[in-house]
Amino acid sequence: MTDDALLDVRDLVVRHGDVTAVDHVSFTLAAGETLALNGPSGCGKSSTALAVLQLRRPDAGEVRFEGKELTTLTERELRPIRPRMQPVLQDPYGSLSPRRRVRDAVAEPLKVQGRWSADDGPARVAELLDRVGLDPSYGERRPHELSGGQCQRVGIARALASEPRLLVLDEPVSALDPSVRAGVLSLLADLQDDLGLGYLFICHDRAVVGHFADRSVEMREGRVISSWPPR
Repeated sequence: MTDDALLDVRDLVVRHGDVTAVDHVSFTLAAGETLALNGPSGCGKSSTALAVLQLRRPDAGEVRFEGKELTTLTERELRPIRPRMQPVLQDPYGSLSPRRRVRDAVAEPLKVQGRWSADDGPARVAELLDRVGLDPSYGERRPHELSGGQCQRVGIARALASEPRLLVLDEPVSALDPSVRAGVLSLLADLQDDLGLGYLFICHDRAVVGHFADRSVEMREGRVISSWPPR
């Protein structure tokens, strides 16, 4: 593992039955850096992301986050680490409950992690919404009252509530219109500059990768076939 690596993945293997979805994939990611996993649908990008987050335990390999090997930890041991590794998902509507107000979605991580209080919790939710470019009054709305871009900003605010070091961005703009996409990518860039976040950016669009990522690795059939810039 390199000294400045926030995330270090070594020889990662994920199998789905007889199919090897991720075949000895390795990469590193530094704090404040964006690393893209690029490739067509079905190449193993999302399986890699789930294994990094330990939402799907890998069949082999290592995942080191902030110097700690995650694959050998129990679920109880992972619990205090999970807030520092947060996903932002592809479907901005599907990632939010249609029955819950935006304020409740953003507050949920604070409540789960025992960091909610009636005195300062609502102000923290308002601060997070403002941080992602939404008026705090949007907290009273439900997802169907928001656009796709606004819902994705809510998802980012919810991820930020946990004060993460790493965001795993799984096709976060692929479902958005081009003009909206640019605004969300600009927001993510600003947040990275301000907070020093590391981004594992899952994307199939090479143009977006070339614009947004510092480095990229290209996957095919579960394997890394090239990296940019070349090492």
